Amino acid sequence: MSYQVLARKWRPKSFATLIGQEHVVQALTHALDTGRLHHAWLFTGTRGVGKTTISRILAKALNCENGISSAPCGQCGACRAIDADRFADYVEMDAASNRGVDDMAALLNQAVYAPVAGRFKVYMIDEVHMLTGHAFNAMLKTLEEPPEHVKFILATTDPQKIPVTVLSRCLQFNLKQMAAPAICAHLENILTQEAVPFEASALRHIARAANGSMRDALSLLDQSIAHGAGTVREAQVTQMLGTVGEEHLYALLDALVAGDVPALVAEADAMLARSLSFASALADLARLLYRVALCQQAPQAIADEAERAALQRYASAWDAEFLQLAYQIVLHGQRDLPLAPDEYTGFTITLLRLNAFRPETVPPMNGAYTPSAPSAPSAENRPPAPEAALEATPAQEAEAPASNVLGAINCAPTRAGAADTNTGGDHTPEAPPAAEPPQGGRSPLGGQRVTAAQSAAGANVGVVHSPEPAAAVPEPASEAQPASAPSENPVLRALENQDWRTVETLLALTGQRAQLAGRCEWLRWQAPELHLRLHPDDRHLSEGTLPRELEELLAEHLGQPVRLRIELAAPQGETPHQRRRAEKSARLDAARQTLLDAPLVGQLMNDYGAALDERSLEVLARAKPSTSPTPEEPTP
Repeated sequence: MSYQVLARKWRPKSFATLIGQEHVVQALTHALDTGRLHHAWLFTGTRGVGKTTISRILAKALNCENGISSAPCGQCGACRAIDADRFADYVEMDAASNRGVDDMAALLNQAVYAPVAGRFKVYMIDEVHMLTGHAFNAMLKTLEEPPEHVKFILATTDPQKIPVTVLSRCLQFNLKQMAAPAICAHLENILTQEAVPFEASALRHIARAANGSMRDALSLLDQSIAHGAGTVREAQVTQMLGTVGEEHLYALLDALVAGDVPALVAEADAMLARSLSFASALADLARLLYRVALCQQAPQAIADEAERAALQRYASAWDAEFLQLAYQIVLHGQRDLPLAPDEYTGFTITLLRLNAFRPETVPPMNGAYTPSAPSAPSAENRPPAPEAALEATPAQEAEAPASNVLGAINCAPTRAGAADTNTGGDHTPEAPPAAEPPQGGRSPLGGQRVTAAQSAAGANVGVVHSPEPAAAVPEPASEAQPASAPSENPVLRALENQDWRTVETLLALTGQRAQLAGRCEWLRWQAPELHLRLHPDDRHLSEGTLPRELEELLAEHLGQPVRLRIELAAPQGETPHQRRRAEKSARLDAARQTLLDAPLVGQLMNDYGAALDERSLEVLARAKPSTSPTPEEPTP
């Protein structure tokens, strides 16, 4: 007996054995069992999802000698003849090769005659969108009111090309692509019954390569069995498909966790020696990073316990922030791969980029800050001055955890004299007044990276959730601290004068640090505690590392420990952010009135119907001198 390929041997013979199309099976089963039979069905979907298979099962259900049923017997003469493709009253027509009006006319002429052996004549027209316009017009009337013994089944991979006049005459069912887990389960069942040894990881590669098509998966499975001499092993399947095996991907993640750059390069060399596709490798690596992130934040979404256990190591080694960054790095590496000198270089530099942003410490997931006793930064942990931080050595940069690296990317300060391109903050800070920085220079938290030891120090931020806000009546300076001579420290002097906006300006904050400080309302300063109020809508600014970084920056400027207390309640007064917006609005109004008062502008508006371009007000408002102690808002 000749060999029969798996795609034909294991074609489903009933609705019960059909895989992955439950919504179609449910509708057809109910229609057959209740006798509500339409005269035309349209099945749409990509190749290999079951259009022809459902058509044959439906033909058997209509012509089974035991009666119309959703469960044809499969043993009668009609069922066996349909399975063998030799039933006279079931006609499969390929519209790609029989697409003319003459072919359609010949089919319709035969439709008027009664069935030869069955209960219904069933015409299955595959790739129906290939018919010509005249052929569609020729079948419209018969498709709308066919003889009682005729049923039409249309199938297509491109329903957009079918005229709406045909669509309106059919019941349309959209067949879904097969999910990879469903394909793996079906292949595993087939191999078990065929007594073929296999590895589950090899089936996952086949399922991904099939791209939702069960027929493609079975064809690849046939090829894999032949390639592996009767076995299906991952190494053989990856070699056949030219894909990257899981052992390479997990080896890359292991080297990334350990920070072993030679191991990363060695894996890239091994993949090059096997002529593996680096584009596919980056795609598989991005998919694996997604699974790690899923295991970290929603482990119940990974049904395979073995896979979940393998991914848990990496989910514990990295924080969620780094996983998101790593995923973006891999995607960008895949996008830029055609621009690289060669694929090996593009792949390797992506691995080096991943290692460059590798975290050294793992912050706790959903952690909260625990107030602790404040302590002044020690001499060895004191961050360098801005000039020295900007010229940091590679060894110093390697000491920064990934969370601070991201902070440096998003919130890095500009050099002196350079334009600040950061538009994420509330304002563009102006340079602080000329003054000697206290005790060894500024903290790098305005935008520079810090070491793990410095990040751990001073975690003493207290966030107070207060549903009933206290009255925003600042205490007199005489009650807050003993009377003394005016301080020479400008930041301390501004705190003593209860001038939070000046403090914010002197700190020269950028990015989210500027957002946090600008949206806080001053309450009181009782050394070493600084009390601020933040609206509950801006709660996200009080979570994470921003309050601690602001606290450390204040401690560095003041030369003494600072404990930041942030109360979550609606502000009772005006915040620096609100003040800047009010000043900007006033400048825009003044600029608008200046233009309207200009004689030439009034003449243009009256004589030619000219209208004022509001965007020009931004330029004019910035050109006007401002009495505000802070610079103007950046143009969105």
